[in-house]
Amino acid sequence: MGDKPIYVTQPYLPPLEEFMPYLEQIWASKILTNSGPMHQQLEQALCDYLGVEHISLFNNGTIALLTALQALRITGEVITTPYSFVATTHSLLWNGIKPVFVDIDSRTLNLDPAKIEAAITPQTTAIMPVHCYGHPCEVEAIQKIADNYNLRVIYDAAHAFGVQDDNGSILRHGDLSVLSFHATKVFNTFEGGAIICPDEKTKIRIDQLKNFGHVGETNVVAPGINGKMSEFNAALGLLQLKHVDYAIDCRKEIDSRYRELLAGIKGIHCLNDAGEKRANYAYFPILVDENYSITRDGLYQKLKDHGIHPRRYFYPLISGFSMYRGLPSAQHGNLVAAAVAACQVLCLPIYPGLATSLIEEIACLIKA
Repeated sequence: MGDKPIYVTQPYLPPLEEFMPYLEQIWASKILTNSGPMHQQLEQALCDYLGVEHISLFNNGTIALLTALQALRITGEVITTPYSFVATTHSLLWNGIKPVFVDIDSRTLNLDPAKIEAAITPQTTAIMPVHCYGHPCEVEAIQKIADNYNLRVIYDAAHAFGVQDDNGSILRHGDLSVLSFHATKVFNTFEGGAIICPDEKTKIRIDQLKNFGHVGETNVVAPGINGKMSEFNAALGLLQLKHVDYAIDCRKEIDSRYRELLAGIKGIHCLNDAGEKRANYAYFPILVDENYSITRDGLYQKLKDHGIHPRRYFYPLISGFSMYRGLPSAQHGNLVAAAVAACQVLCLPIYPGLATSLIEEIACLIKA
């Protein structure tokens, strides 16, 4: 594979000279943060691109999750998935909310709607599903449960930038959807995030909460936080947005090539697409079951030994971490499908610039 290690993802970086005019505008305006011109331009550009009406930018996706819970005044218990990055559940704990883990659907690896109702108690106030790997949750089934029990729905949509179903953006579902613009994401601002807001009133409240709760210069109305995106990161976002369709097209080609090369290998399974009208190919997970010649961890180490660095994403489950494993809902028998997926999953490299020859070498290593 050569001297340079190959990781699961690398951000697409447009030519540096394309960024210089943005930097010059920031220097000329002398506005570096606090909802400056770049910030406002990116909010509008993202609304146009994503097909949503209101968006509030953040310095990262985790602070956006924290603020989304604050904005809806969520308390008590929230039903969520154990199969996610730990920030999903940490955002609940930071708000003094008890996470209640529910198992996933083994086909989609998303929260299983059929398991949600049994976990609802008088203390349940919301559901926080994750569009895992960018594949949409069963949004209609989840919303029906939420409506029946008067629950809020906040989607962790960190992986779902640009994803659409038959009726438009997947981000329009639920009370709020939260995006991450971390450097590893399909669209990134190096660090950043956003909340998709259903109306202007909600956006105003969220904008206040991400700026310490300020209203004007002399009044603070809520215990807000410093969640503002800088002008530098917003400028990066404006530049990246010009190239995001190219990046997604590249990912689509890599996804297709992997599927072609890995088809028919005993014990190796690619996730089916989940019915998106438009996918973003954020990750390429495979599942390695007992019919493969070596274990998942054996394949993980074999690839690393050849300079390929896949990720066991998500392993271990959030429910297995020390601060969560004592919860009744974290017991293994409650999360059978999630436990199996965590022991089988391996995400392979997928990013613009990944050479076809490297994809073929990775596939050959898996076949061998």
